[in-house]
Amino acid sequence: MNMDEILDEAIRLDASDVHLICDNRPMLRIARDLIPVENSEVLTPEDMNDIYDYLVKGNLEKDEVFNTTRKLDISYQYKDIRLRVNISLSDDIPLCTLRLIKNELPPYESLGVPDIVRRMTYQPQGLILVTGKTNSGKSTTLNALVNYINENQNKKILTLENPVEYKHHSKKSLIVQKEIGRGRDSLTFSDGVKNSLREDCDILVIGEIRDKVTMEAAIEMAESGHLVIGTLHTKSCAETIDRMINFYDVRDQASIKFLIASLLKLVVSQRLIRNKRGTLTLVPEVMVVDNIISGIIRKDKLSVSEMEDAIQSASGNGSIGLINSLAELFVNDQITLDQAKAQIEEKNVEVLNRTIMQLRIKRDNDSGTEGYRY
Repeated sequence: MNMDEILDEAIRLDASDVHLICDNRPMLRIARDLIPVENSEVLTPEDMNDIYDYLVKGNLEKDEVFNTTRKLDISYQYKDIRLRVNISLSDDIPLCTLRLIKNELPPYESLGVPDIVRRMTYQPQGLILVTGKTNSGKSTTLNALVNYINENQNKKILTLENPVEYKHHSKKSLIVQKEIGRGRDSLTFSDGVKNSLREDCDILVIGEIRDKVTMEAAIEMAESGHLVIGTLHTKSCAETIDRMINFYDVRDQASIKFLIASLLKLVVSQRLIRNKRGTLTLVPEVMVVDNIISGIIRKDKLSVSEMEDAIQSASGNGSIGLINSLAELFVNDQITLDQAKAQIEEKNVEVLNRTIMQLRIKRDNDSGTEGYRY
């Protein structure tokens, strides 16, 4: 089975990723599960070298980057599907992970992302973060936000990505997309952010904030009167704040806390879980940074539990706690109680039960029916 056949099968089955590893059959990720490509054989070292050649296409610059860094992130076009390709080494043999990216973005309204996230894009300056673990839909949400701004606001948007995933075209906004990496549009994310200060953009989109240098550049951009939207690889809103602070040395953390508290506008942390239909459902946690959250961030010692409690109880400002999201999905019969409990710590199960009861009582009161009894 050649690469074209593997990719055709991935497209036919609507796979999100293709995993190609020596001594294993080609694997497809479909709704979180890994399944082998039907009628495929175990990949040999020769197969993996052929796959590398197929993807790199004899590009000497890309070949040099791979030989120097032992890894390569590139984009690849196959028919009408764009691929985000990561190539690395295992036992000195290439291994490849391919993310399939559809050319058409789903409408923002269909993603299940709370409306407060979209509304925050009208802020004239500040920092908005989309966070989550791998395969949580961060890139889709980020690009859906970019598309929404592009269709509804008169702005100049500059994106920095590695690699560029969705290709946007200027609509109501003027949009410029830059790819990060050696031989690309900018060498590093931090270089791209610094250069953007001279490009008169209104909104800067950073594909991933990976290190202190990029974080510093993003904060500088937000301080200078721009709206910055980026992603971080964290599993919750509270962990996001902790990660931002811990990019810095202890001696610098007090001052950076004040900057974060004043510049950060919103964090949306998302995860995808399987629903009763067997498909994936978005579970969002949203933290709108108000005076209470700002005060928690500024404290000498960051309290994750205090921040989580503040998010859970601050629904009036647009914040949505993880437990609230899970309870809503359960009450709407989209997930089971066990699925909801699996997403939280044991100590929070009672809070989940109380939240479910409150939602059901409210719903029954709104409909005029008798309250639910456990």
